[in-house]
Amino acid sequence: MTASQYTAVNAPNLSIETKGRTLAYRSIGSGTPIVLCARFRGNMDIWDPAFLDGLAANGFRVITFDYSGIGLSTGEKSMHPMSLAQDAADLIEALDISRAVISGWSLGGLAAQVVVAAHPQRISHAVLIGTVPAGPNVKGAEQLFYDTAVIPNYTLEDQTILFFEPKSAESRAAAKRSVDRIAQRKEGLSNPVPLDWAKENLGDKPKSPLFPADPVLDAMKATNIPILHIGGDHDIIFPVENWYALNQVLPTLHLLTFPSSGHGPQHQYPEAVARHIATFVETTPLE
Repeated sequence: MTASQYTAVNAPNLSIETKGRTLAYRSIGSGTPIVLCARFRGNMDIWDPAFLDGLAANGFRVITFDYSGIGLSTGEKSMHPMSLAQDAADLIEALDISRAVISGWSLGGLAAQVVVAAHPQRISHAVLIGTVPAGPNVKGAEQLFYDTAVIPNYTLEDQTILFFEPKSAESRAAAKRSVDRIAQRKEGLSNPVPLDWAKENLGDKPKSPLFPADPVLDAMKATNIPILHIGGDHDIIFPVENWYALNQVLPTLHLLTFPSSGHGPQHQYPEAVARHIATFVETTPLE
């Protein structure tokens, strides 16, 4: 089978050697390459198959991967966005992709912003999901995220709190559907992220700014790379209000916010988000 014939549930684990370590990845679909950087405690298995398959159906070659030292990848693990961004950039280079859409969810969205700043020659578009911009924030995270994100084994209730909107019956139902879809993959699973290490890196309370990287914000102010942020209207870790505060500051920024949703809008509305991303890439060429 070729990559275009696989789905997110049955895509094989692949690997490539680059700069002294092995990066594990999966690839489905064909067309415009989009590289997805995972969230906190994330590996290749945390993505909703409906979202990945939706991207593939909309003309993307969808590439998910494990960061260095995480999951099935080797090397030294880190949670610093600079290191995670280097993983993504090295993978793009190793796969001989001339230009890719860089995307990231949550912590991965921080990494994606660093890729835009540090490796613009390899990027055509940036799609940021449920993340926060560099620099000062107008609205901080909620303590509930820090209390829930370090629970050893997420239940459906935990995932609803973290990634959806518990106040909404529709969002709670979407959480159940998404969790069930993710559980469909049974073989070739990636190794979980070590919890103690993750807890140590996260901390136990909100901090501000969440992403104090002024050079990254400066680069985004000057870039010609089209940037799309997709968020939920009640994100308990990375409030979408921080992006709206940058209206008329980031010249290429597009904002899309879904109602009655939380930190993972691409899991609540997988097909819609995939289609919005495709439309964004199709209609905002790199100049």
